[in-house]
Amino acid sequence: MRNPIQPSLMPELAQALSHAERSVVRQLYPVLDAENCTVPQWRVLLLLADGRGHPMSEIAEFALVPAPSLTRLIDRMATDGLVHRKADIGDRRRVLVHLTARGRSLYRRLDERVQRHQGDVLADADARQLLSLLGALVDRLR
Repeated sequence: MRNPIQPSLMPELAQALSHAERSVVRQLYPVLDAENCTVPQWRVLLLLADGRGHPMSEIAEFALVPAPSLTRLIDRMATDGLVHRKADIGDRRRVLVHLTARGRSLYRRLDERVQRHQGDVLADADARQLLSLLGALVDRLR
């Protein structure tokens, strides 16, 4: 059975989560900007780094970008040589987005920078605990 969040805490929780998200993103800006990368692009790179290729709907959900904006973002990333689209072998009507060699290289450079920077923001143990709590919250609210 779901254990709902006490209604009186919901506004405080929403406010704290919004502030935390903005603060984390603000910390990422200089790290990503060194490679001329935006936060939405970074999120796309993170998902596609698994090498499997993903449909636009999945990328939009993961990257937190509305579908029309994602189409423009993927178009720009394709023009920059970071991603390419390919028909899904299992369903030729579906298009999957993959990283190019240039996209994988950018991902690796950014991942290294972000990993170095992460230690300045939050200790690994704290990050794991926070991720666990946030994951439980998301599951509870579904």
